[in-house]
Amino acid sequence: MRVCLASTSPARLVLLRQAGIEPETLAPDVDEEAVIAAIESAEARTLTPAEHVLLLARRKAADVAARLAHDDPAFDGIVIGGDSMFELDGKILGKPHTPEVAIARWRAMRGRTGVLHSGHSVYRVCPSTGSGTAEGSEAHGVAEASVTFAADVTDAEIAAYVATGEPLHVAGAFTVDSLGGPFISRIEGDPSTVVGMSLSTLRRLVADLGVAWPQLWNRLS
Repeated sequence: MRVCLASTSPARLVLLRQAGIEPETLAPDVDEEAVIAAIESAEARTLTPAEHVLLLARRKAADVAARLAHDDPAFDGIVIGGDSMFELDGKILGKPHTPEVAIARWRAMRGRTGVLHSGHSVYRVCPSTGSGTAEGSEAHGVAEASVTFAADVTDAEIAAYVATGEPLHVAGAFTVDSLGGPFISRIEGDPSTVVGMSLSTLRRLVADLGVAWPQLWNRLS
């Protein structure tokens, strides 16, 4: 069974590979800021972090599933979309982009605990349906994991970590599976959630669509 990851995230790609899956990848064509702004304007409220990541995950997966169904009618498999954001003290901390923001953020986070919210959407695309948006072909869910940062992280360590460039383009300005891992003292929840997607959540969603997780394994040898 084919698997398409509706994301260009290197971390999500590596995560699936480590789980025995070599997915195809296709970047979703979704204006994230416009999507969120439109919904919040229509509903006259600010979306919660869980609503935010789930909305974007579903839009990304839907976009790629529809394109595959149109451009590759023989596609028989699943499409996976995801989105993540980090919350600390009720504030959303996205990608810092600049060293100055990343350094300030790490100084504020050390010794503290925040929550990583990860939205997931899985589409079952079949040749017989001819559509990536057929009723009943999508399952979705949100996973959350709390992350506690070491209290004794020094300013010098923060500066050195930020200088690597790694934290500049990831939600929350940290990773758990690479250079940032030693500065994290505790994770509560599925650890893969912090990497980019909850594998246990994906397994449940895939099962909801009638697919057994081992059917996705294509790189065990």
